[in-house]
Amino acid sequence: MNLVVDIGNTYVKFAVFDKNVMVFDDRFNINSFTTRVKELFKVYPRIETAIYSSVGAPDKKYLAVLTLFCKVHVLSYESKVPFKNSYATPQTLGIDRIALATAAFYHAPHKNTLVIDAGTCITYEMINDFDEYLGGAISPGIEMRYRAMHEYTSALPLLEKQAPLDLIGNSTQTGMHSGVVNGVCSEMDGIIDQYATRFKDLTVILTGGDALFLSKRLKNTIFADSKFLLKGLNYLLEYNKH
Repeated sequence: MNLVVDIGNTYVKFAVFDKNVMVFDDRFNINSFTTRVKELFKVYPRIETAIYSSVGAPDKKYLAVLTLFCKVHVLSYESKVPFKNSYATPQTLGIDRIALATAAFYHAPHKNTLVIDAGTCITYEMINDFDEYLGGAISPGIEMRYRAMHEYTSALPLLEKQAPLDLIGNSTQTGMHSGVVNGVCSEMDGIIDQYATRFKDLTVILTGGDALFLSKRLKNTIFADSKFLLKGLNYLLEYNKH
């Protein structure tokens, strides 16, 4: 069994895989990391290997806890990948983006695939039908857009994400909801359209914390999978065992 550990900007995510089948996943605050690890290995004592993925520098404290229970592969730009990486600066490529590209490679091998991760940031990852990772784009996520309007103005409130009732907001709050949500959807649809003109038979996958919220609001046909990153990390762990 494999354990996937994904330390993001907001939460820690655990996923347990029996080969390529996810049998458990959870997310929690980083402060309970050690407790959660101990509890997890009581339930799944057959876990033999783990992959550790962090948006920041790996925390030696958490790594030390994991290595007490199993072998650990720390994901980095030096990890082996199953595709050709044509990114100009691979040492600066976020490891979450590496995992998404890997998941795309296994999900639709030898096909043009665009992965959109709607999380803290919205990232776009493109793998072509020659199994080559080309790169993509990064833009602010939904929560970041709400927060930016509040923090960079003197009067706009900090709002929670909410689906707009209409394109035209008739109050400050409904205008902000329309601007953020419709703006993100228009951005995604526009970028998908541009990729589709350059890459034939394009497969589009939407993942991330806001995937389900956005999936029904896009006009383009997409495949929504909120666990796509975790699956990519498990594929990378398997690939780096050899």
